[in-house]
Amino acid sequence: MNLLKTIDFAQLGDERGSLISLEANKQIPFDIKRVYYIYGTEKEVARGFHAHKQLQQVAVCVAGKCRMILDDGKKREEMWLDSPAKGLLIEDMVWREMHDFSEGCVLLVLASEHYDEADYVRDYQQFLKIQRGE
Repeated sequence: MNLLKTIDFAQLGDERGSLISLEANKQIPFDIKRVYYIYGTEKEVARGFHAHKQLQQVAVCVAGKCRMILDDGKKREEMWLDSPAKGLLIEDMVWREMHDFSEGCVLLVLASEHYDEADYVRDYQQFLKIQRGE
């Protein structure tokens, strides 16, 4: 199974600039119930370090870049998010980490559910136990 599922967004524009439109159940493969963005993160600071039990997300660097690491307990893959025209689909029960934020990076995240602290798995060893069915 490939963890790095990217979505290429259609870019519209002319000499005035570019525009990307994102709609639920079209470019984004779920109903969008929450939107947030991470910005002002120093390069040496890493974020994430959790999984969600029942949540899908699409992450997009609308400015700058950061390195994404996804892990399903068996395989670990990484990629750079470095274009506002490319999103990364992060499915449920996938551990995620964000590293190496560039100066001015803005990471936009579209989520399939409202915030629910009970949906988070924040301990990696617990995550591995759940993935093994323990």
